[in-house]
Amino acid sequence: MNIAIVGTGYVGLVSGTCFAETGVNVTCIDVDAKKIERLQNGDIPIYEPGLEQMVQKNVKAGRLTFSTDLAAVLNEQDIIFSAVGTPPDEDGSADLKYVLQVARTIGQNINKYLVVVTKSTVPVGTARKVRDTISEELKKRGVDIPFDVASNPEFLKEGNAIKDFMSPDRVVVGVDSEKAKKALSRLYKPFMMNNFRVIFMDIPSAEMTKYAANSMLATRISFMNDIANLCERVGADVNMVRAGIGSDTRIGRKFLYAGCGYGGSCFPKDVKALIKTADQNGYSMEVLKAVERVNERQKGVLYEKLLRAFAANAPEGAETCVSSQDPSVSPLPEISLKGKTIALWGLSFKPETDDMRESTALVMIDKLLAAGCSIRVYDPIAMDECRRRVGDKVVYCRDMYDAVLDADAMLLLTEWKEFRLPTWGVIKKAMRNPLVIDGRNIFDPDELEEYGFEYHCIGK
Repeated sequence: MNIAIVGTGYVGLVSGTCFAETGVNVTCIDVDAKKIERLQNGDIPIYEPGLEQMVQKNVKAGRLTFSTDLAAVLNEQDIIFSAVGTPPDEDGSADLKYVLQVARTIGQNINKYLVVVTKSTVPVGTARKVRDTISEELKKRGVDIPFDVASNPEFLKEGNAIKDFMSPDRVVVGVDSEKAKKALSRLYKPFMMNNFRVIFMDIPSAEMTKYAANSMLATRISFMNDIANLCERVGADVNMVRAGIGSDTRIGRKFLYAGCGYGGSCFPKDVKALIKTADQNGYSMEVLKAVERVNERQKGVLYEKLLRAFAANAPEGAETCVSSQDPSVSPLPEISLKGKTIALWGLSFKPETDDMRESTALVMIDKLLAAGCSIRVYDPIAMDECRRRVGDKVVYCRDMYDAVLDADAMLLLTEWKEFRLPTWGVIKKAMRNPLVIDGRNIFDPDELEEYGFEYHCIGK
């Protein structure tokens, strides 16, 4: 079987490589000539554990190739996947210009039956637009060539994408023809030899499923963050609350961890897009609007804790008036952070990725810079991405111990494994002021207290 994946971003490259691993001949296509050249030279433009080795293996075997010219390879394929970007527009809706450009190219060059599959996360109704665009181009050519359109949303977790693809808990496919269903069943069969977990449905339902899944997970995160903030005010412990409600099988334990907000390429974008889709159809997604508000507020919660900690420890007689910025939270002390050195552990939005899109780190860096702080940062993977986004506004450190040198506070933003058991005695000696604010609740409060740290976390 021959397939092409248009778009060599995270979804496209992982999908194409994993399909090639099963013996499918895959051509990955991108308009970015430099990216394609890098891929042809074995240089992987994204970080995903295990991906580089798998790409090199399948390129060497001849099953995985790269090209900038969709038209040139189009009619060699049985299935075309569109995995191009759908960035949020100014109003929060998904921008479909790249998706529809792929459809136009297909309509302008197709000369045999083809299954066109949307892999990108797209609003309900996109498949219809893709079909109409291809049909319009065929009409302009004066030809009648059969084709099918399908929807196959991805459910990959960054940092675990290869395992997710090779051993999926389910594959969602939206089709409206038996021929397309048969082609996609054949393609996915190698991944599900023991249990065929492909869920076939109509195309609009498949498109909606992706948004509904990500929005549900985002909702659980924001709900627990709201609960955590209340726990702090009433003297409860969110970790105990999580254990209590997570043991209820109707709720389950996953995505119940309180923290300093979610980020990445999916949840923020997809929540906004689903809200916009509802608005366009005369309905208001009140729960999701609250989810979004809670998350945006949560990204600043560590800064609030930092202000309160410094205000509480200010010398007697120091000026620490309070401000009432957000009526939904307690007033914040107005204390100057100018000249303070703040260490940030973790920059990516989650572990095992270098992705900083919508990350809490970007919010914190902006707030700290505006307050006149010096910032020392360390992340196992995302340092280059931070340099690309932030430039020389922060100090890039060689490891987590270098980051806390002469720091007035350390903020943990990403729960990388190497941060879980640091040598606190070394850190205490390196810091100017032993203040730790844990945005992911990974440290033992009793242990830090023994070493003489002032410790703050989420939901206690």
